[in-house]
Amino acid sequence: MNIRMIETSLAPGAIGPYSQGHIVNGLIYTSGQIPVNPANGMIKETIEEQTEQSCLNVKAILEEAGSDLEHVFKTTCFLTDMKYFTAFNEVYAKYFVSKPSRSCVAVKELPKGVLCEIEVIAVLP
Repeated sequence: MNIRMIETSLAPGAIGPYSQGHIVNGLIYTSGQIPVNPANGMIKETIEEQTEQSCLNVKAILEEAGSDLEHVFKTTCFLTDMKYFTAFNEVYAKYFVSKPSRSCVAVKELPKGVLCEIEVIAVLP
């Protein structure tokens, strides 16, 4: 099995014993990306801003792996409240234009008190 860890300074570093992602036999698996700006650690306030930053973090990891958002075929999205679903979708749709398969669930809470988290599975082009 061919496994390579992905690490980039353009996405937040892991805040625990895990990595940003891995490439396994041509598939890219990212860890869940929360809306932390890797440059300054700031977390935006609104769900729209948080979704945007989470998408940018996913994008950075995919690019480091040699892929992009168009090669994502599965996402798993976590929201702290389904009242954010519509606003989340509006921003998400700008990034995931290929409409990958998706699960979106509400959870009680997320790390650092954020409102959303996104993880993806993609292929190498």
